[in-house]
Amino acid sequence: MKKVVIIGGGESGVGAAILAQKLGFDVLVSDFGVISETFKKELSSNNIPFEEKGHSLEKMATFDIAVKSPGVPDHAPVLQTLKQNDIKIISEIEFGFLYYSGKILAVTGSNGKTTTSGLLYHVLKSAGKNVALGGNYGKSFARIIAEETPEMMVLEISSFQLDDIETFKPFVSILLNITPDHLDRYDYKMANYVNSKFRISMNQSSDDYFIYNGDDAEIKERIVSFSGAPNQIVVSKDNYINGIVSKETGRNFEVSIKGNHNLFNAACVVETCRLIGLNEEQIAKGLRTFVNLPHRLEFCGVINGVEFINDSKATNVDSVFYALDAMTKPVIWIAGGTDKGNDYSVLFPLVKNKVKALICLGIDNEKLKESFKPHIPAIYETTKVSEAVETGLKLGAPGEVVLLSPACASFDLFKNYMDRGDQFKKCVEMLML
Repeated sequence: MKKVVIIGGGESGVGAAILAQKLGFDVLVSDFGVISETFKKELSSNNIPFEEKGHSLEKMATFDIAVKSPGVPDHAPVLQTLKQNDIKIISEIEFGFLYYSGKILAVTGSNGKTTTSGLLYHVLKSAGKNVALGGNYGKSFARIIAEETPEMMVLEISSFQLDDIETFKPFVSILLNITPDHLDRYDYKMANYVNSKFRISMNQSSDDYFIYNGDDAEIKERIVSFSGAPNQIVVSKDNYINGIVSKETGRNFEVSIKGNHNLFNAACVVETCRLIGLNEEQIAKGLRTFVNLPHRLEFCGVINGVEFINDSKATNVDSVFYALDAMTKPVIWIAGGTDKGNDYSVLFPLVKNKVKALICLGIDNEKLKESFKPHIPAIYETTKVSEAVETGLKLGAPGEVVLLSPACASFDLFKNYMDRGDQFKKCVEMLML
């Protein structure tokens, strides 16, 4: 019997543990921090042993393989110890792939991958396909295939997940864009981050397809030296800027999500669905009926004429650029959290034109304040979501917007970006009562 140790007790790790147990492996889940009560109950109910607040390194040395959760950095001491003991380390995505035989449609990029993955899943599902959605958002890949056998998997894939793949091979890989993000995990070298993103296509063959952004500067530079085997499909502004055209009718598809960046995302989905064999009417129906996932320019309500929008998923500068660019009303902007080596300068022109006040929601706001002090007349600080929402309402006038679009990770004050967004929505709801 194989012995599998799972490093990390979050969704990814618990999903891998459930799959490993189903396969008959001897399993241990080990987390350096505290495992949430929800996951501890799930592990206990499945009779899966776990440890928290540290790793039993001597015990781990007896295992055959380690499955690493994406949040565990490569320099973590536990991984160094495993390597010294010649224990194979793979990602949860790789682990799931080893035991899945269906078609994989994988989406990565610095921005837009959750929306694109959700849209692709919706179009396929509405066309009657046996498809599941998971990966970096929602259920982990391993959990899904432990629970069901979908013919197709739409996977949102982060660079962290790609870093530890070996044989992972999508039928269609989609690379949306590459802008500075998570550089703290890549020695602050953009080239390392770019290489990580391109790993999504590294095992593809001539029977597979690689769809990428033909207008993205980093992708254009890197694609020159690309030597992979998949068929390449380039999506550029010509494909979507004047609307995405149906091949059958010659008319523009109706897309429910707004903004040029989302038209690009939808164009990638259209190309993928054509490869899968959907007809134009099936694609049109899916594009028309899609409702975006939470925390992505999500409308939360209006109080005294002031609109509240939750864009908590915007954890980097580029995402905030898209959010501010989409705003047509004066903005009270809530930002802050764990900085990831951000360069805010690209936001300065938009901020000057659109933002009347900045509310810094974080423990350490110095970089935000210093960056935007010359460009925003009023800057406030808080560590409480309720205070940020109340301040936004006080500052806002009818016809203006309070926008939560943080540009930073959430881990200084929140469990994750979803927790941050949910707390924001709850505070808005309380003020609406």
